[in-house]
Amino acid sequence: MEKDASEPDPSRHRNGPVGVLYGEFTDMLNDRVRYSVSLTESALSIQKISASPGRTKVVFHLADCVGCRAHGGPDGADAGAYFTAYFYPFKRRWMSAGVARQRVEQCFRVALVQDPVANLREAEMWARAIREASALQAPRRDGVVYSEVRRPCRVMILVNPHSGRGQALQLFSGHVQGMLTEAAVPYKLVITEHQNHARELVRKADLSQWDALVIMSGDGLLFEVINGLMDREDWEQAIQTPLGILPGGSGNALAASVHHYSQSPPAWNEELLLSCGFMLCKGLVGPLDLVSIHLASQQHLFSFLSLAWGFVADVDIESEKYRHVGAIRFLMGTLVRLATLRVYQGRLAYLPVKEAPRYPKGNAKAVHPPAAPQRPSLCSSLPCQQLPNASPNQNSHRNHTSANSNHNSIANSSNNAITTKRAEAQSGGRSGAPPDSLLAGLDQPVPEGWTVVREEDFVLVLAIYQSHLAEDLWTAPGASADDGFIHLFYVTAGISRPALLRLFLAMEKGAHLACGCPHLVYEKVRALRLEPISPQGMITVDGEMVEYGPVEAQIHPGLARLVCG
Repeated sequence: MEKDASEPDPSRHRNGPVGVLYGEFTDMLNDRVRYSVSLTESALSIQKISASPGRTKVVFHLADCVGCRAHGGPDGADAGAYFTAYFYPFKRRWMSAGVARQRVEQCFRVALVQDPVANLREAEMWARAIREASALQAPRRDGVVYSEVRRPCRVMILVNPHSGRGQALQLFSGHVQGMLTEAAVPYKLVITEHQNHARELVRKADLSQWDALVIMSGDGLLFEVINGLMDREDWEQAIQTPLGILPGGSGNALAASVHHYSQSPPAWNEELLLSCGFMLCKGLVGPLDLVSIHLASQQHLFSFLSLAWGFVADVDIESEKYRHVGAIRFLMGTLVRLATLRVYQGRLAYLPVKEAPRYPKGNAKAVHPPAAPQRPSLCSSLPCQQLPNASPNQNSHRNHTSANSNHNSIANSSNNAITTKRAEAQSGGRSGAPPDSLLAGLDQPVPEGWTVVREEDFVLVLAIYQSHLAEDLWTAPGASADDGFIHLFYVTAGISRPALLRLFLAMEKGAHLACGCPHLVYEKVRALRLEPISPQGMITVDGEMVEYGPVEAQIHPGLARLVCG
């Protein structure tokens, strides 16, 4: 039986086991330049056909491919068809020793026969095979159980046009929009119009219409989205909606953390945005820990990043005035706050992770309270004091009463509560939430087995659950998105200004724990309680100011889902 000449001969492009393709195609601009192209389960190999020996083969790993599309010729006179693959491999930065993802496009002309329909069918077959193979080759970390965003996925992208230096929309159109088109990811762009808009939107949205919710902003907009999802009556299902992050703010802590978890070389600014966009296109989804936070007013929040009091919170809020300069605002805020270093009085207790290694604590003292049937609350009957401009070299260590002493609780004595910066903290109560089984309630004693710090003079307390506090602050080097830990840091009074500055400079490379600073304490914990005694101060959750007063928190491992690499 004679074969129809309009149908390509499969033997020309299929060789070896099923799933391996081979074909010969011409250059999209010059028909006299031909390439042999082979597709395996992990790579696309391209070699120029030439009579010269030693032909160079170029190999593109499918783990770096976001998509491939087929299309006909530009005009009716062209019987050929085309398929174009889009890769984002790591390449050396211009004038730098580092590497970063950079876009590479490979396009081939299919003209095996004179029938444009048959050529287009061949091009579509190649494009489909490349897409399917690249979907199986997304970068994965050992020990992480991934799922995948449904393909083709439908994505709602929420953009805060005022975040960072006010360039989020320009960054999206210049760096992300084209990548999503290449990956055939349909999306709806939603511009937030006011504070709490995202929270209101996701609280009421029909989430069955979306396979992922993506934030193009700083960390504050994701804080709104998570709390909006947890406000819903169907919160258990809603919080399983995959969440993605595209850095468009000043700090971009979660974006920097997600990039770090992908085991990629360090990246900043547009390179970080490109990395997060690439991971969104690959569509892998992993678990994300959330932290349940209770304030004295019975407000209940959910946090994905951090809880801060003292120096870190002060810098975060006071540097808002420098927002127009971008990420450098935090450096400016740090230098300003160092000039008038504050010391805060308060009490701290936490539930330690027993297997966590202990770092030297210098002069900071802690006590594990003995077992007792009834344990009084972590509190103080001492008069409130504020040391607004305490000398950084003053050793203000004090011996505090341990948790089994009898004191009156201060959980409800905060009369100077600061109105929250954002309306999302004003939830009051929720239709449902996971039980906080590790917490006793702010009006109750701390539970059995907690550690109570005998140190009431702090420069800062920071509880963080991601690796980065900002793009250039690698705060918790051992953290991952789903390790089930709160990484608790605190710095006690007596540290000098130069020593504190050295800690933050070392944090850029994650080396601060190796500095041997006796005033720095680090613990892995599962829950904590903080009770400020100083009558004035700032507490932030995910960088957003909340009411000042007693607060307690507990980790909920893997409660949410994160688009990650």
